[in-house]
Amino acid sequence: MIDSNAVPLELRWRGEPLDQVLAAAAPELVPAVLARLIDELPAYAELPEEELLGDITRIIQRGMAMVVRMLRNGGAPDPGSLADLREDVLHRAEEGVPIEAVLNAHNVGVRVAWEHFSAQAGPEDMRTLVGVVELALRYLREITAVVSSAYFQERDVFLADAHAAQQDLLSALLTGGDPSDAAARLGVRLADGYAVLDVEIAPHPDESAPGTNADVARWRKLRRFRAELERRSPQPPLSRLNGHGGVVLLAADNANLRVEDLVLASGSAAGADVTVGAVTASVPGIPEAARTAHELRRLAVAGRPPGVYTLADLALDYQLTRPGPARDVLVGRLSAIEDEPDLLETLRTHFATGLNRRRTARRLHVHPNTVDYRTRKIAELTGLNPADPTDATHLRAALIARTLP
Repeated sequence: MIDSNAVPLELRWRGEPLDQVLAAAAPELVPAVLARLIDELPAYAELPEEELLGDITRIIQRGMAMVVRMLRNGGAPDPGSLADLREDVLHRAEEGVPIEAVLNAHNVGVRVAWEHFSAQAGPEDMRTLVGVVELALRYLREITAVVSSAYFQERDVFLADAHAAQQDLLSALLTGGDPSDAAARLGVRLADGYAVLDVEIAPHPDESAPGTNADVARWRKLRRFRAELERRSPQPPLSRLNGHGGVVLLAADNANLRVEDLVLASGSAAGADVTVGAVTASVPGIPEAARTAHELRRLAVAGRPPGVYTLADLALDYQLTRPGPARDVLVGRLSAIEDEPDLLETLRTHFATGLNRRRTARRLHVHPNTVDYRTRKIAELTGLNPADPTDATHLRAALIARTLP
């Protein structure tokens, strides 16, 4: 096993100190490394010639110089060289060069140097080559740590800036503020219109599984929902979501945008039922659309199966919740069971299952006879029988009317 803290014995090549031999070979090795980078790594082949002959060549030279100093000073890279390397890596990250390309570039440099010396080696050079391998592994270990750290730093800054700009844009659109500055920071063009979605994500079975961390299960559910939503959206969505739901804005410029398909596929990926109120609006109309979508979602959750609901789907339900004396009368029909949460939930679930007692019982996790008992109790207390078509219409209207304050 290699002792990474040990000072290696002096390495010599054909009687000369290896650090001097490597320094003398650098003018030949640097262009060889550059040519190999262009040949093997597409990310480097696509860089401007000015950058290749400038910054990239200087980085190769500094890498060679770092190894020379490691040979000369005992195998430890000097802090100054690592600081320069970190700065170079941050520039590559800013330019969008992938981290794997940067790491591979250093591997290419090591390989070119190794091939140069190993091709000339004889049996008498075996001890030196073993020392070179140890040095190369130490160099790559240091490089990997610096590159990874720099890339994560740049990624965190980028993600924080992008998230802040996205949330600023979303807030401006939802509140009727000026979204132009946030859109410019995010680098997006405002759409002519948006589908405004108020989303409720039901619990995943894992959230209530014995011995399972519910927070982890909730986060995994949300991550899958977001990933599928982003994958299927023609343009990146604007969202403010937690494990229970939230709000999403989808650019509605694309004629092929099918909100229902997109949302249901995202819910399927998350492994949870999703209920959504959806309203399409121009930018000035988004604040009002968001309020309407919120009301539609609450109405749907109160008595409809999961799915995507528009005002056209819930026009009657929506109208029944508007303030007025008729609404007050409807709400009053349920006053006798207002303090009976089991009866209210049974009534709500019974309507959501199409008055099917067995499906109602399964959803409530009770025996069908319990459903029968509760519906009889509802009829006794309210004077309205859920099994009677006319009474059922009044009861359903009363449930809808009390859904929204």
